[in-house]
Amino acid sequence: MQKILTLSAALLLSFAAAHATVRTEAGTSESAAGKSETYRLNVPVEKELATTQVRLVIPAGVGISRFQVTPGFARTVTKNADGLVTEVVWKGDIASMEYARFFFQAVNPAQPGELVWKVYQTYADGSVVAWDDTQPDKTPASHTTVK
Repeated sequence: MQKILTLSAALLLSFAAAHATVRTEAGTSESAAGKSETYRLNVPVEKELATTQVRLVIPAGVGISRFQVTPGFARTVTKNADGLVTEVVWKGDIASMEYARFFFQAVNPAQPGELVWKVYQTYADGSVVAWDDTQPDKTPASHTTVK
């Protein structure tokens, strides 16, 4: 009985702690300076509504080179005057109790530091959850340490 309760508590905590995250393809939050890296953005639906849009703000110094096709989603990018991708928006539906992963390749900044990935998740009712550290205890941004 104790084992079942412990497993149930761990499962509930994992759902409560679920949020939009950016990690390397290997699942880490560390990478090397100047390295070409494949990143994955994991977006779980935490409401009884579908997610209809995911917006990712690219940290300064990160050079996006390509994206993996994500069936069912239309992708648009915003670039700065130098032609670097600064923002990506995926539009499509992620149903309640589902999640989606968006993969992209990028080159890390040449200098060590910390990357802060800001994600904005829009639901079918128009509400937006800002995973951008405005409320770090509730809606944290993902951080990648570049060494």
